[in-house]
Amino acid sequence: MTTENRNLILAVVLSAIVLFGWSFVSERFFPAPKPVVPQSAPAGDVSLPGQPAPASGAVPVAKSLPQVLGATQRVRIETPRLEGSINLVGARLDDLILRDHMTALNGAPVRLFAPSGARNAYFAGHGWVGAGAPPVDALWTASAPMLSPGKPVTLSWSSPANIRFELVVSVDENFLFTITDRVTNLGTTTVNLRSFAYVNRTGRGKDVNSFNLHVGPIAVLDGTLKEGDINYDKLRDDGPLTFTSTGGWLGITDKHWLAALIPNQKAAIEARFTASDGNRYQTDWLKPAIMIAPGTTSIDTSRLYAGAKEARLLNAVRDDFGVPLFDRAIAWGWFWFIAQPIFGVLQWLYGMFGNYAAAIVGLTLIVRAILFPIANKQYASMAKMRIFAPKMKELQEKYKDDKAKQQAELMELYKKEKINPLAGCLPIVLQIPIFYALYKVLLISTEVRHQPGFLWIKDLSAPDPLTPLNLFGLIDWTPPSVIALGILPIILGVTMWAQFKLNPQPMDEIQAKVFSIMPWIFMVMMAPFAAGLQIYWIVNNLISIAQQWFLLRKHPVPAPAPAK
Repeated sequence: MTTENRNLILAVVLSAIVLFGWSFVSERFFPAPKPVVPQSAPAGDVSLPGQPAPASGAVPVAKSLPQVLGATQRVRIETPRLEGSINLVGARLDDLILRDHMTALNGAPVRLFAPSGARNAYFAGHGWVGAGAPPVDALWTASAPMLSPGKPVTLSWSSPANIRFELVVSVDENFLFTITDRVTNLGTTTVNLRSFAYVNRTGRGKDVNSFNLHVGPIAVLDGTLKEGDINYDKLRDDGPLTFTSTGGWLGITDKHWLAALIPNQKAAIEARFTASDGNRYQTDWLKPAIMIAPGTTSIDTSRLYAGAKEARLLNAVRDDFGVPLFDRAIAWGWFWFIAQPIFGVLQWLYGMFGNYAAAIVGLTLIVRAILFPIANKQYASMAKMRIFAPKMKELQEKYKDDKAKQQAELMELYKKEKINPLAGCLPIVLQIPIFYALYKVLLISTEVRHQPGFLWIKDLSAPDPLTPLNLFGLIDWTPPSVIALGILPIILGVTMWAQFKLNPQPMDEIQAKVFSIMPWIFMVMMAPFAAGLQIYWIVNNLISIAQQWFLLRKHPVPAPAPAK
């Protein structure tokens, strides 16, 4: 089981325990949707350039990256956020580094694309199929040695039949490439061609596909997001998948990174997903054939998004170019309609404070302010239950042999004194999806990844690094999160214990024992979670303690009657 899976299950179970006790499980709140099985089709007769399958199923030995990069002519890519190169053999974008995203806090920049022949090859390309189209190993000519924002590069190749193919490649200051393909027929006969684009990958990357985090092939076709019905295992087990669509997008996603093909949104495409020997996968689109008469030119424009899944950039592509559901490339999960607004509020607060830890505290205060009227009724009812606890205990003892009568008398007491024993459920029910949404934001948000909190918290999306196992930082060692118990989880356990002490004590002895040890169980179970999520829970506990303390002063427990 992956860390993300375990943490999600723990998050849901913890919320359910707080709400209803041990008898409810996470599936009650977050049932898995039934998978939609797409119609599969054979890949057809068209063979698109990608990574050619080795003979007899043999996998070629990977060469070193400098070796492969130095073996071909290239056009450099230099932008504020990207560096890399375009391979002129095959006109492939196969060398791409994200300059401002690191593999770890003090690690090297993230490499997204790598060329064929190197380890973990990952690349994208555009081209044509048909008589006279450029072959896979065609050597293209570049109009300039470097591609940068505002300085596009034209790649050109001419066939023996005098058909000129051109790819005009431009890039913005972030991660969006625009490719304008032009075919000019300088020959004497009409040609029949189909344009295509593809993303090809060897291996599956470090992130693991799971029920709450989609990794691998992804698409939006005819306005429908396709995640669970397209994945690595399905392609490997069931064979190629083919869909038809007008516009849309398709590609391969990781937790934080994306390579997405975006065709002309008015064009009909055939979208295909395939797996081949050597643990290789390809997603591509293919357009209908066009006839290009002598002396005429065909022009079309498509795009490639290759970089970090930053929400503002995905939203901009969606809105500026009419790309449907492009923001859903981020795996927000089943409660995306809550997770996205939670993320939006966090971003707004981050813009105010400049720190995501402060933004999480602000989010907690906003949530509690919205729920204040409901929570106020909850604590007022709990205060009344403390006042009438002796009376309830007396009824339990009096009718201990008649459970029906006991329940009837208790209900009569609740009605008479206007006590709602379930008043505490609703605020927690409302917070369960918020808790889950924040968990998802911290898990998948590129913006929060590696963001510092305060003092010793250097990464809010990672567990608290200071634990007794490393003498709270005196030893330069970070133990595995599953066995670590940081400062924040300890504070969380203590605040939960204090909160439970202010609650009416359960009259059932077994239930009372369960509640007495629950804070310490939660303390251990919360240790592997992101520090940001622990901060949210701690602040939430502190607000609850303050609210309960105020209401206890407002509704004090009467002194016991003097003994006769």
